[in-house]
Amino acid sequence: MTLRQFEEFAVIDWSGAKSQWHKGIAVAVCKLGEEAPTLVSPPGVHWTRQAVLDWLLEAAKAKRSILISLDLSPSLPFVDRDAYFPTWAESPADAKALWAMVDDHSQADDHLSVTSFVEHPEVSRHFRKQGTCGDLFQPGAGRMRECEAKGQAAIPGINPYSCFNLVGAAQVGKSSLTGMRVLNRIGGAIPFWPFDPLPKRGPALVEIYTSIAARASGVLPKGKSKILDGKMLDQALAAFQSRPHAPLQRYTDHATDAILTAAWLRQAAHQAELWNPTRLTPKIATTEGWTFGVN
Repeated sequence: MTLRQFEEFAVIDWSGAKSQWHKGIAVAVCKLGEEAPTLVSPPGVHWTRQAVLDWLLEAAKAKRSILISLDLSPSLPFVDRDAYFPTWAESPADAKALWAMVDDHSQADDHLSVTSFVEHPEVSRHFRKQGTCGDLFQPGAGRMRECEAKGQAAIPGINPYSCFNLVGAAQVGKSSLTGMRVLNRIGGAIPFWPFDPLPKRGPALVEIYTSIAARASGVLPKGKSKILDGKMLDQALAAFQSRPHAPLQRYTDHATDAILTAAWLRQAAHQAELWNPTRLTPKIATTEGWTFGVN
């Protein structure tokens, strides 16, 4: 793949909570060069998923030359069973059809949440939820995408989780499913690699796992993947040739994840091998997608 030169880089740390306002959503942006990424102020007290969607659509309308990464899984496992929901005749054929299904079945849910979808009689059989486990949930850690099971898991210090697990602080399923509603509403306004070819101009989306950037900085103690103070954040930023950040009023792992990963993305976007993962096949590209930064 021919490398694309972007002028800006953004990271969106996501949240799957039911509420309207999300302290867990953070958006950081940086430009080419060495200036540290900065947080984008939300239009309200905190970000909402709708506000992030509006921000993305504005970037598309302005045709910004910006690479935007989302910290969520944009699809569910497919390749291992040749279906998202085996035994169900209505199981979608690809990721974009999955996005449409999630959004369609969740129309009654406020704030782009997904309660109705995961409670669908056929869908719920595949998920582990608080107090109950579907009869088709794979025992143990649950089903994983190829980029999780064979890519993320091979990176020291990275422990991927199944999107079919909706239980526990580390679960990623709710974030991923709510993200799919947003992706469906973006439509073709912003191409999402590798589901779509990388566009020659304008914005593009990729999936990111912020822990990859945190571990790549080399400053975190073994077993840790979060930064909660300014000094360590600057040490981590320096690993990606970034200048120190402007001090924050409040340090949260969401804010520091977004800032650090944006600096990492600015460097990683110019590495040809990351756009050509050895395990990425055409089938995976249309059904499961791929985490940028995983070979």
